Amino acid sequence: MSGNSGRQAGAVSRRKYLLSSAAIGAAGLAGCSGNSGSDGGDGGDGSDGSDDGDGSDSSNTIESESSAPATVTAEGSSTVYPISNKGSSYWNSNSPASDGEYWGSNSEGSVAGWDQIETDMNIADYFASLYGFEPSGERSNPPFATRVALSHSGTGCEAVRDGLVDIGNSSGPITAELDISESERDENYVDHVVGRDGQPVFVSQEIYDAGVEQLTGDQIRGIYQGDITNWSDVGGPDREIFVVGRAEGSGTDTSFRLNMLGDADASMDVDSRFGQNQQVQQVLQDNDNAIGYMALAFAGSGIQAIAIDFEGTVYRPDADAENTIFDSEYPLNRDLHMYTRINDETPSGTDMREAAFLNMFLTEFGQKTFVEDVNYITLPTSDIESERAKLPDQA
Repeated sequence: MSGNSGRQAGAVSRRKYLLSSAAIGAAGLAGCSGNSGSDGGDGGDGSDGSDDGDGSDSSNTIESESSAPATVTAEGSSTVYPISNKGSSYWNSNSPASDGEYWGSNSEGSVAGWDQIETDMNIADYFASLYGFEPSGERSNPPFATRVALSHSGTGCEAVRDGLVDIGNSSGPITAELDISESERDENYVDHVVGRDGQPVFVSQEIYDAGVEQLTGDQIRGIYQGDITNWSDVGGPDREIFVVGRAEGSGTDTSFRLNMLGDADASMDVDSRFGQNQQVQQVLQDNDNAIGYMALAFAGSGIQAIAIDFEGTVYRPDADAENTIFDSEYPLNRDLHMYTRINDETPSGTDMREAAFLNMFLTEFGQKTFVEDVNYITLPTSDIESERAKLPDQA
């Protein structure tokens, strides 16, 4: 990323960008409208979720300060949601460079990665200007708004496929979510990986305290396929195991089946399924004999992530351990995706609005603030460079 703010500001012009907005879609579960061209409620991000124009046209042209491109909309995975929604909140705030806490630097400190940016522009103004959008210079008034809805990975992938949103958030690969081939994926979508999740397996606090601090991969497979039904069979108390799964269509469920059971369609024997990570978290906290899998970001009190022995290598939920769930070698490690759609209007698959927003996550600032700070795994530098290469050239 360039540290020359003057050059970046100079790159801004009143050139026209014809930006096709997404078709009108269904409202997301977080009270957000799932389309690019309409006004809507807030996205759970602390902003009003509206764009700067009247939002009534299917496309907008940047030509003057009174016109603005369509809102960038995203929907999907509850796992990716903390990253995407926090980024949207920061974007819509358009905080000035004098803030220091959320963006920029002041006498009390600087945001992570600021030494690689050092601009006098507001946050959304800066990242949007890299792609030719004119800055507003006003807090809470970004060059265009962003809005993120909460649903499931499968729903997010379907929504971007159908043109209902600009970005489909998914914690599972779109090939599995839409049952398409890799060639179909490459012909129709761009896969923007913004972070990783070392997907843990959690047990209720009482089970952990009773001695179940570690299981083998075979034992977990046995539990989820109905072969092991009592905690006493794996060194725990004499209690039936309450087996919790994520909803089918969830990227977390798809990834778990792929990585743990060997097939995205593998059969499972669970007592209850839930649509969101938050719901799994609550059930494990409320039960004294449960096991479940969810995203790393949803660890909390009353539950414990366990160590897992995969063929002699023990991966622990401890960043300082010899082998940890944060390692890329951890078998349940998975990419967190934001998919965009290749179409006639955007043959590259990512328009300038989407690129400006996505690029914010692919910086040291973005990886620290939106990935690491919500308990996910940041991308290595080489991967960040590869992901940025998928974006259109900056202005």
